[in-house]
Amino acid sequence: MLIGSTIDSKKMKTFLPVGTCPIRDILSRLGDKWSLLVLVTLKANGTMRFSDIHKSIGDISQRMLTVTLRSLEADGLVNRKVYPEVPPRVEYSLTPSADELMLPLHSLVEWAMKNMQDIVSSRELYKNKG
Repeated sequence: MLIGSTIDSKKMKTFLPVGTCPIRDILSRLGDKWSLLVLVTLKANGTMRFSDIHKSIGDISQRMLTVTLRSLEADGLVNRKVYPEVPPRVEYSLTPSADELMLPLHSLVEWAMKNMQDIVSSRELYKNKG
């Protein structure tokens, strides 16, 4: 939640944790290591089975993929559909809310891809600086 406070005679905008802060809440979910990758994978490929998501991402453990999918489902960003078959077939897809979220996330992904080399180079310079 945005709260105005006075510091040094200037009006400064602060982001103090008062009640539910949508910025903190959403960024904590999407800022984890895997959620964004799962969302981007589902956007790129459409409806997918668990094993296909796992293969597509590669270095995520099955346990972490399960936890991530459950969290995204709880947030209303991923649909989970179980088919009554033996063995059970489960498919995952993006919800309309996640589709809407993918618009600004796509810009972030494009920016990251475009600037990745510069960021890596800057990190190396910083690491070697001191």
